[in-house]
Amino acid sequence: MNLIEVVSKFRSEADCLDYLEAVRWPSGLCCLKCGIMERISKFTTNATTRTRTNKKGETRTVVVPSHRLYQCKDCGYQFSATTGTVFHDSHLSLIKWFMAVGLIVEAKKGMSALQVARHLNMERSYKTVWYLCHRIRKAMQEGGLLSGEVTLLTGVVETDETYVGGKVKRKGRPFVKKEKKDVVLGMIERGGKVRFIPVKDNKMEIIEPVIRKHISPDAMLQTDESAIYTIVGKRHFSGRHRMINHTRSYGIGDNHTNTIENAFSLLKRGIYGSFHQVSKKHLGRYCEAFSFRFNRRDSQKQLFDATLKGLVKETALPFKTLIASV
Repeated sequence: MNLIEVVSKFRSEADCLDYLEAVRWPSGLCCLKCGIMERISKFTTNATTRTRTNKKGETRTVVVPSHRLYQCKDCGYQFSATTGTVFHDSHLSLIKWFMAVGLIVEAKKGMSALQVARHLNMERSYKTVWYLCHRIRKAMQEGGLLSGEVTLLTGVVETDETYVGGKVKRKGRPFVKKEKKDVVLGMIERGGKVRFIPVKDNKMEIIEPVIRKHISPDAMLQTDESAIYTIVGKRHFSGRHRMINHTRSYGIGDNHTNTIENAFSLLKRGIYGSFHQVSKKHLGRYCEAFSFRFNRRDSQKQLFDATLKGLVKETALPFKTLIASV
């Protein structure tokens, strides 16, 4: 669903609430406390005004819009379509939430928070938009990775690692010092899904457990002739490990790693071109967003729907947790 479709479909808060209700309760309204589907009453509160005072003692009047609420006639619990979701405590309108989702999921190489803020006319609220973007990226994850029950990759699985990070120029020095780059392990089924997994280092004891966790032992492992993959292949993929010598050729028939290299090029161009610099503690969230978009590149509507479902089902990402030191 592109941005034009999002704007035309979700013109009001009521349209957004209708969509959220359909996502949360596809079989009909259900009490969030007792689980009873029948005997649910619906009512709408009136719009009110409140006076708020900031730390400087300045007061301002805030208009609180009307709310669509439900009440269970059995337990008396009141709830709405946003109760228990990331939308519940947000001061942003659902219209801007949906527009931000449409912008981020449609950006093939990602979109920075500053660019999203410009599109939403929120340049003065950069921190709010930055927080908004990270919560959307958190929802752009594969279901198995969220629950810990990872679906193993099968068939021919190309595996390689890449390095992200730039060069930092020291002030007052004529030379450029290279910082230690972050390592991302990539795995992709030929004709299937890709996974980008940030790892601490490219050492054997770190790479091997990740490969075993994500790749089926019955799969054909396709790698280059790195010593790490040579050992992993002998240990866990005996007779099902194929390697290509990149000093001689990048592809001999089906013996190549070009598929994962192409996926890496999209990831790196997105990071360098759209975000310029990515913190190591947030790198995993960016990798998940890139793999999420890549795996659904042929279905635009599914991208938007899957992300909204993730926002509804996902637990909140507190701002303190997001900015906390690693």
